[in-house]
Amino acid sequence: MVLFAPALVLLILILIVPVGVAALLSLTDYTLGRPSIDWVGLRNYIDIFTGSSYRKMIVATVLYVALVVPASVFLGLGAALLIRSLNVGQSFYKTVYFLPVMASLLAMAIVWEFALHPTLGIVNRTLAMGCGTPLELWSWFARSCIDGFPLWLGDRDYALYTLAFIGIWQSFGFNMVLYLAGLTSVPNDLYGAASMDGVKRGWERFRLITWPMLGPTTVFVVTITMIRSFQVFDTVEALTHGGPAKSTYVMIYAIYEKGIAQNLVGLGAAITILFLAFVMLISVAQRRFVERKVHYQ
Repeated sequence: MVLFAPALVLLILILIVPVGVAALLSLTDYTLGRPSIDWVGLRNYIDIFTGSSYRKMIVATVLYVALVVPASVFLGLGAALLIRSLNVGQSFYKTVYFLPVMASLLAMAIVWEFALHPTLGIVNRTLAMGCGTPLELWSWFARSCIDGFPLWLGDRDYALYTLAFIGIWQSFGFNMVLYLAGLTSVPNDLYGAASMDGVKRGWERFRLITWPMLGPTTVFVVTITMIRSFQVFDTVEALTHGGPAKSTYVMIYAIYEKGIAQNLVGLGAAITILFLAFVMLISVAQRRFVERKVHYQ
């Protein structure tokens, strides 16, 4: 008891107490600077579930996570397998793919803002080079050549998908490193035994040996990626400010806007509690579902 008491005290002070305070504040109309606090009960939560902007917040958050998590996990696994198969240049490719993780996401967001500029950005200028070529057989491309290419960050039909692409670009390198670490724990004897049993094709080796042995790694990667995706804020603040038309109004940005920018601390605390509950439920459900098919060494 004495040995783990310091860790228990820190857990209570750093995690449990702040969550408890936020839960209490979510039941009030507290704002910074007011001498009094009025108890409003569940009114903040009712406003969240009945307001159209908050429904957009939940939809945008869930859609962003649904786009980023599977794509970044798949790309991270693919990159790890490809790098693992190389005999030369592994360190170079590891560094290249991991650079977005090491770079400041806020600084990278500014770079992306210039790259996605509707007229001067390299993305639209590169796409415009395809006008008048066989690419125009694609109907979307043909319409874009006539009407102009999208305002990637200024069009509500594209803004969230653009942010999700940036999120995938930034996170899959981290997943690659985790999968590379997981691949080192797969015994080579298993591949030799499988070869003796007639398993020769690369896909069969992956399906029967590599993927099952990567089960614990996959559980960790999916959980971490999902939590990181729910916490997206930097790119939203730097590039879209929750717009256009609330299409990128994710939960963390809503917490910042209500609790800090507008000084509606009670409402911001209510969104925070919903965010914590949502992340916890999703993480627990995902973990239990995946672990049923996980092979632990």
